[in-house]
Formats: sequence, structure tokens, C-alpha cells
Amino acid sequence: MKQEATNIDSSPKADDAAAQPAAAGEPAAAKKRRSKVSAKAAAAAIEQRIGHAFADPALLATAFTHVSALKSSRNRADSYQRLEFLGDHVLGLVVSDMLYRAFPKADEGELSKRLADLVRKETCADVARSLELLEGIKLGTVGAGAGARLRKSVLGDICEAVIGAVFLDGGYPAAAKFVERNWIERMRKPVRPLRDAKTVLQEWAQGKGLPTPVYREVERTGPHHDPQFRVAVDLPGLAPAEGVGGSKRAAEKVAASVMLEREGVSAGGNDG
Repeated sequence: MKQEATNIDSSPKADDAAAQPAAAGEPAAAKKRRSKVSAKAAAAAIEQRIGHAFADPALLATAFTHVSALKSSRNRADSYQRLEFLGDHVLGLVVSDMLYRAFPKADEGELSKRLADLVRKETCADVARSLELLEGIKLGTVGAGAGARLRKSVLGDICEAVIGAVFLDGGYPAAAKFVERNWIERMRKPVRPLRDAKTVLQEWAQGKGLPTPVYREVERTGPHHDPQFRVAVDLPGLAPAEGVGGSKRAAEKVAASVMLEREGVSAGGNDG
């Protein structure tokens, strides 16, 4: 396996299977060989869980590499982000095809709601947890607590990056097989209410004859790899409401929830 595969953190099981504890005074070359074997075993374990053996191991390694682990922030293409972009769209196409075939009597509205639920970050993160991908994420130097939070926050992104990597390595059939295997049972579940706080606020504003709510970034704090966004939402005649989150999207939802709560509007179920 290429050297890039060492980017994937090895699990304890993989380490145990790869080599015996190092003897005192072990030569550097022997340690290096042992490290390669350990990384190879860890990568093989991940491949087994995701159900795809990579012809290009570098793709798998990149799918697990956070931008904080790169030597230079200018080299962001070596992180999972480009693969995440690709995987997001591949996931949408595969799930759309699955839904189209599975629900022949559903109209485009129902299909759209089901699609939104199945491709959301929370669902992708749930798939990543089921495949035990958390510990494989390669981070830069961060504190233990910050590292644990960061790994959890990017789980959905890593799952999409894996889909992108599988697509590049094995083509659409391989990516579709991965998605179908991990999304089929989720697809069969009854669709849940999908009207989040932003949707409810927009519909409420329209019912009041107000324009579409406007969201604006107020502040961004924290390190580049673990930012915090403060976002405000504005509607004419109402005081702005603010929310904080690990992404602009999350902060916008919080801001919308704050405004809805302040105005006495329910954001749950089908309430309006």
C-alpha cells in the first residue's frame, strides 16, 4: 500500500493484529516497517467495514484527512473536502434513484421530503457511526477534548467523502452499492416531519405578509478547523434574533428558532 495510507488512524484491533509490541532497542527501520504494517491493517479493516477494497489507497486516506492535519492550509485539496463535495452529489443521485424506484406512486413533493431527510448531515453521521469511522479521522494537533468534538462534528462530511472516494475508485456501481447497503433500511422508514425552524419561520413570515427572512453573519470565532458562527436573522418590524453554531447553517437554524420562540410560534411537527 502507498505511504499515504498511514493517514488513517489505526484501531486497537488493527494494531494487535498487525504486530507484536516493539522490543527494546528496536532498529528504526524495523519500527518503520511495523508502522506500515499497522497502517495497512487499519486501512484493510476500514475497507472491510465499508465494503470496498481500494485500487488507489490514497483516495481512502484523503477521505479521512481533516484540513487541520495538512502541513499547509493552502494545500486544502489534500483534505477530504473535495471528496465530500463529490460524495454529496453522488449520494443525492443514488438516493433519488432509490426513492424513484421504491415509491412509484409518490409525487415529487413526497420524494423531495424523503430525499432531504436521507441526505442530511445527521443521517450521514449516523451511517459513519454505524461503520465505526470515527477513530479513522486524521486530525492535526488539537487538544483531546477539542479533537473528540471535531471528530464528531465532521462525521457526516467524512461519510460523504468516503462515498466520493468509492465513486472515483470503483465508479458509479461501487458507490451505488455502498449507498444502497447503508441507506436501504433508512429509506423504508416512515418519513418524519422535515419542516425545520428556518422553513417554519419563512412560512410564518409569508403568512404575515412579510418578506423572506434575511440571515447575516455577525461574527466568526475559534480556530479555522473548529469555527463558531454567530448569525442574525432579520424581518421588517421585528428585532433581530441571533444564534450560534459550528456552521452558518446550524447558526441560522438556531437564530430562526429563537425568533419563533420569541414570537410564540411552534417549530415542531406540522405546526405553523
